Amino acid sequence: MEDLPESLLLDILKRIDRTADRNSLSLVCKRLHRVEGEQRDFLRVGCRMHPAIEAFTALCSRFSNLSKLEIVYSGWKSSLGKQLGNEGLQVLSSNCPSLEELSLNFCSFIDDTGLRYLSSCRKLLSLKLNFVPAISSIGILSVILGCKNISTLHLIRCMKVSSTEWLELLGKLSNLRELSIKNCRRIREDDLIKLGPGWRKLRRLDFAVDGYPKVHDHLLLSECHKEVVYCDELKELSLTNCIVAPGQGLSFILGRCVALEKLLLDMCLGVTHSHIVALSRKSSNLRILAMRIPLEFPVNLFDNSLWELQEDSLRALAAGCPMLKTLELSYSDWDFPPTLCFTQDAVIALIQSCPIRVLNLCGCGFLNDIGMKALCAAQSLQVLELTKCQKISDEGLEHIIKSPSLKTIKLCKCLGVTDTGMKPLVDSHKLDLLTVEGCPHISEEGIKGAARSISYKKDLSWMY
Repeated sequence: MEDLPESLLLDILKRIDRTADRNSLSLVCKRLHRVEGEQRDFLRVGCRMHPAIEAFTALCSRFSNLSKLEIVYSGWKSSLGKQLGNEGLQVLSSNCPSLEELSLNFCSFIDDTGLRYLSSCRKLLSLKLNFVPAISSIGILSVILGCKNISTLHLIRCMKVSSTEWLELLGKLSNLRELSIKNCRRIREDDLIKLGPGWRKLRRLDFAVDGYPKVHDHLLLSECHKEVVYCDELKELSLTNCIVAPGQGLSFILGRCVALEKLLLDMCLGVTHSHIVALSRKSSNLRILAMRIPLEFPVNLFDNSLWELQEDSLRALAAGCPMLKTLELSYSDWDFPPTLCFTQDAVIALIQSCPIRVLNLCGCGFLNDIGMKALCAAQSLQVLELTKCQKISDEGLEHIIKSPSLKTIKLCKCLGVTDTGMKPLVDSHKLDLLTVEGCPHISEEGIKGAARSISYKKDLSWMY
């Protein structure tokens, strides 16, 4: 091994991905130990380090060329030994100058002092913090001041972090490409306006509010933003439990994303027909759309005529988004009032106008056997998932056989389908994958041979 060419050694290491295998390889000889240490660029550590600081120091000394590090303490308890604290980040900043990506998960003993050490990691591009409860806005600001090239920032369940100078500084630096803020109670929807010029180059935004918005949340939001915000490069937008009422919250985003390809609106309050129309006019590149519509909303909070998502909302998407390939449409409860539902005709029109390959419908009480016939006739449809669609019967399932492209079916919590409806699929070799979950009238025996791969669960607890 000592006589092998350096290029051959590097080629061997590149072909070995498993950490355990690389660790074993490094024990073969001193040369492999040295080369493997120089080439290791990714490391994941956590509960197994004991004593934590001594073990981490040894790792940083050996793998000085680390570019990506994950510290994970999920499932940690005191009996597993002391967690890595601030001194660990001090060791990291001193020994690993090539660090580009850092992820801290469930690190309860790291606070602003620890983050301050990261300011000397000039090459840091990505910082992801998942439940690091002791950090605050001061720590985030210190990192951004020292690491001016940060392009990815994730903050998940960081309860002490509020939106102060750090958001404004990120916007002024204009290097941010990906921002994810989830369940940080001190950061609200309208705080994101502080990014200012940073919106222009942002490519991905994932914002989730901790808990469903209430009336008092609406009152806390500021009025209409007077400054114009441009989202020219935004490709992925995910909003959960947000208020997007006209003139408030994040209403300024929809209708300005000319490059948008993926949109998720999960239980967002205040989405209107006009929002969808504006989206269809500006976001012609939209490929993925997922919407979960809330069951209830404060009747005195918004103009009901503006609130309702209408049949024409989907027709506008059909006309303006010719590249749409994935559609997920669900309601927060399967007994959703019919007056607020999209119609079956509107969904069918969208399927017929766009090359929809994946369709996921949950709680859509409007879909019946006639609709199933139209869906199964779609030329592009490959994956169909139906959850709590109670008007679908065995007659509707028979149309699957005639579908030109359908290869994957998932039926979940559907009361109207039985083993009888599955019989035409048995031994037909039509489907590649069939998943049945929580359907009381379909048995495991009844779906044998209905697809090349089958998944079956009989859990009926949802009914009681």
